[in-house]
Amino acid sequence: MELNSLEQELHTARALVMADLVAGDVADAGIVLMVEDAIVHRRWWVEQWPEGVSFVTGLVAQDVQDALLEQHGRWPLCPVCTEEGPHALDVEPELGPDPHWVCTKATVSVAPVGSLAEVLGR
Repeated sequence: MELNSLEQELHTARALVMADLVAGDVADAGIVLMVEDAIVHRRWWVEQWPEGVSFVTGLVAQDVQDALLEQHGRWPLCPVCTEEGPHALDVEPELGPDPHWVCTKATVSVAPVGSLAEVLGR
């Protein structure tokens, strides 16, 4: 795999995850550092397994989601299930191209990663 396509995928992943963080009003400096940490980790990961380059966006989204859970709580919260207690959306497929935020309780796809603003009305 040539380095340019890897860097392009990483930049795309960063932009899409940041767009969702901004849409959810959680994009402060500390969280941006979490995104950068995820990018560094996934750069190494794809260098070890070049065939996984198309999975980078979903993996970065999951990495940031996991880091946020440890420090800030669940993210992104499900905008579909308003009657139940707050719960986070999941990324599906867990390891595959074209990742989406999904609500596993309502079994619906909410938005592609990077497009939460459209669902949240922002």
